[in-house]
Amino acid sequence: QVQLVESGGGLVQAGDSLKLACAASVRTFSNYAMGWFRQAPGKEREFVAAVSRSGGRTFYVDSVKGRFTISRDNAKNTVYLQMNSLKPEDTAVYYCAVKRTFAETTVIRIPGEYDYWGQGTQVTVSS
Repeated sequence: QVQLVESGGGLVQAGDSLKLACAASVRTFSNYAMGWFRQAPGKEREFVAAVSRSGGRTFYVDSVKGRFTISRDNAKNTVYLQMNSLKPEDTAVYYCAVKRTFAETTVIRIPGEYDYWGQGTQVTVSS
């Protein structure tokens, strides 16, 4: 059973930065594509960013391009989401997800394609 544990959320002001981390309990972390999603109250879960197995390919939702950076450290079984210039509309619970893939360059944007999810970490951005 794969377990994902997110950390790094908190309450910040608009314009501040946060760095989320997601630690995965998998045997070979580099076999898995990773993604970050978020869900605000009353809204559906939304794709934020994804990274391929090696970290060589990334993909972002338009609303975070230029502000957020997804990265991974395969030696630490951890994926990160660096969030800069935060806005109140970024307020949500952020979730990481994992899926084993066979292609090195696969990035996944669809929530239903992921196999395992973390419990989420709250990010609140005040104006």
